[in-house]
Amino acid sequence: MREVVLDTETTGLNPDDGDRIVEIGCVELLNHLPTGEEFHTYINPGMTMPESAFKIHGLSDEFLRDKPGISDVLDAFLDFLGSSTLVIHNAEFDLKFLRREINLVGGSRELKNQVVDTLSEARNKFPGAQASLDALCRRFKIDNTDRELHGALKDARILSKVYFELLGGSQTDLKLINDVTHVTPSKKNNRVERVYDITTEEKREHEKFLEKIKNPIWLN
Repeated sequence: MREVVLDTETTGLNPDDGDRIVEIGCVELLNHLPTGEEFHTYINPGMTMPESAFKIHGLSDEFLRDKPGISDVLDAFLDFLGSSTLVIHNAEFDLKFLRREINLVGGSRELKNQVVDTLSEARNKFPGAQASLDALCRRFKIDNTDRELHGALKDARILSKVYFELLGGSQTDLKLINDVTHVTPSKKNNRVERVYDITTEEKREHEKFLEKIKNPIWLN
């Protein structure tokens, strides 16, 4: 089962007000585990970066000046997504921006992927608790010490770990090593092995039963 963990950075909070995407980061999962395949790009938004957004992700006008526009990277991005389920934290925010950018480029391509919103999943699993990405990292003891500034690929990598834990994570006596599951059996309630020998009469009845079978495969 292929999934893609996705995150974006933007110039603001509302694409309807003209805000644009400036970074996209994606992490490929197979059976909920990262494969090492990723998609990452910075995007020139064609507008001045507001100071409020710069303080969040640190992407300046100067840094983004020579980066590609959305029309230059859209096809490669959508090809990476394919038809896979998308895993997004606060999915409504990112999807609104992505659909706006796709509409601006025009053409026939659309975003129809199924989506798992980890924000909703976390709120359902831990009612009343904080469900931000940082809060979930604290809950699951996931290292996010280098997240002073947000980054789309950085956050997608962190979210892939959070998502795994939301699904159940590493259970007691269960270790995932190279995608192979090894189970350590419990030592409790071990019973002494009992041996059951058949009687002479049971053996005779079995032989009579076998004689009734026509063309048994074990004689071919």
